[in-house]
Amino acid sequence: MVMDTTGNAPGAAQQQAGASGVPDYRARAFALIRARSFGRKRITLASGRESDFYFDMKPTMLHPEGAHALGELLIGRLAGEAVDAVGGVAVGAVPLVAVVTALSHVHGRPLPGFFVRKEAKDHGTRRTVDGIESLQGRKVAILEDVTTTGQSSMIAVEAARQAGAEVVLVLSVVDRQEGADETYRQAGVRFDSIFKAGEFLALG
Repeated sequence: MVMDTTGNAPGAAQQQAGASGVPDYRARAFALIRARSFGRKRITLASGRESDFYFDMKPTMLHPEGAHALGELLIGRLAGEAVDAVGGVAVGAVPLVAVVTALSHVHGRPLPGFFVRKEAKDHGTRRTVDGIESLQGRKVAILEDVTTTGQSSMIAVEAARQAGAEVVLVLSVVDRQEGADETYRQAGVRFDSIFKAGEFLALG
């Protein structure tokens, strides 16, 4: 039998369903992130800080089961939020935005997506916010793969506000717990995450 990268047979999410029969997406996402995206070595983060651990979420976000599990977790967290669009900074948030928009259709609550360029295109439409015709009057959630200080997604927060949207929430897959909550508090934006770095660090 073919095994996946975490040592489980295909369909392991279904096999790990709880008593209700609902797949445990959080457990599967955690296992995939730990196996594919979490590592320990001395690196310099995008924020300029040095760290002895890192999260490279691309191998999980672009893994078939990983994309599905993360999308379900993000959709689940947004279920009680009054948002009508999701977006984030290119390129890190694009896989998350794509899977959430797709699953939102399946769940009967369509959420169009958009992404924010760090710099406007120097050709074509020259847009900074792309993928959606207009954000005017929309209530949006900003998605992020890994959050350190929060400064990266503030680019998307500010661009969305300038485009006429209300930013309801910044939602990250992993919070490194290095000041993002304070950054967003000062900006008047709620912040939440699916996982905390400490959950992975606790396992060595």
